[in-house]
Amino acid sequence: MTRVLGLAGWSGAGKTTLLAKLIPVLNARGYTVSTLKHAHHMFDIDKPGKDSYLHREAGAREVLVASGARWALMHELRDESEPRLADLLGHMSAVDFILVEGFKRDKHVKIEIHRRSNTKPWLYPDDSSIGAIISDAGEGATDGPPTTLPRAHLDDMEGIANLVVDLAWPLDDTLRVLRPAA
Repeated sequence: MTRVLGLAGWSGAGKTTLLAKLIPVLNARGYTVSTLKHAHHMFDIDKPGKDSYLHREAGAREVLVASGARWALMHELRDESEPRLADLLGHMSAVDFILVEGFKRDKHVKIEIHRRSNTKPWLYPDDSSIGAIISDAGEGATDGPPTTLPRAHLDDMEGIANLVVDLAWPLDDTLRVLRPAA
């Protein structure tokens, strides 16, 4: 069963860097991993002048590009509203873990990524869906919010992988992220 876990934190906290280090650790443990990333700005994965770009610019709603190595589906929202996390999860293939970067306002279980030098406020305890904290402050740190939540240091990939395995919530057939039974 696919399980979902979010990595939430302010820009500059190191979420993307952490994911790039964490995925190989989980793969080495035999887990399959996919990621779903929220972007707060306009982004483009297509290159001007390429056929797929021209198709999309001409008004195609979706453009699927495929090769022997990979395929990618681009969907233009046009006048549609931004999709919800549950809608996006429905486009993902079954894997052991889907790690969600961003979507910090959604109520799926999340691990807060916090970098002291970023000088941004903590998301916890204001966000009750945070189940653990990863920071460069590490164990026993006194500069974060008082908590009994599990913690790991930003450089402790094995410890972070353990948190993912322990905390991720199952995704059910209706694309709801379910809190596991206690």
